[in-house]
Amino acid sequence: NMGWMNDFLEYMHMDPLFRGPNHGRLTFSLQYAYSENFIQVLSHDEVVHGKGSMINKMPGELDAKFANLRTAYGFMYGHPGKKLLFMGQEFAQFREWSEARSLDWNLLGEERNHQMQDYVKALNKLYQEYDALYANDFDPIGFEWMSCENADMSVVTFVRRGSTAKKQLLFLCNFTPVTREDMLFGVPCPGTYKEILSSDEERFGGTGIVNPKVLTAKEEPCDGRNYSIRMTLPPLSVTIYEYDYKENK
Repeated sequence: NMGWMNDFLEYMHMDPLFRGPNHGRLTFSLQYAYSENFIQVLSHDEVVHGKGSMINKMPGELDAKFANLRTAYGFMYGHPGKKLLFMGQEFAQFREWSEARSLDWNLLGEERNHQMQDYVKALNKLYQEYDALYANDFDPIGFEWMSCENADMSVVTFVRRGSTAKKQLLFLCNFTPVTREDMLFGVPCPGTYKEILSSDEERFGGTGIVNPKVLTAKEEPCDGRNYSIRMTLPPLSVTIYEYDYKENK
């Protein structure tokens, strides 16, 4: 999916201050996501010939770069389509790739790089455990925006659906370095929502803003939905909730 790759990398390269006016670069790919059977690629072509490694495409100081990259990978795993992440980018290699030398495996001795590798491991494990992340990649039933128009905050939310009503996933994505405290989010149905992964967890190098309590959706309209949950959305993060689908009253 070259269109997604170009738009998304350009969006992620921007200072978060300027992402709002370019919100369409984040959401446009879903206009055509089901026109072909796509692969979401971050390939070797994007980390050679002066283009920079994935971590060096991200804006800001070092901590911000890592937070942005964790957010990028989390969004990529939630986006419909099969996944390809080129070697070395799973631990945030700083140098571009070259066929003339080995990967910089020594970076795994650095805390940030090892935490990034742990994060990608966690995403891969999630991918294996939840068929919502792959079963309906090429069927529109597998994806639905909950909110895709909040350009001012650079926040998007969506759900991924698998082969059954159980173990469906809600993604909450924040592309700014601003913590959204006590924020209301529309959800697809009544029931409980359990946070199963956050890119902002301390074990991944984040600030540690997590929501350990299981949330019960309340009948409070938000984002055009009858039910909603209230939680704190960490800065530059992707937070993933598990829920079982239940019919609305």
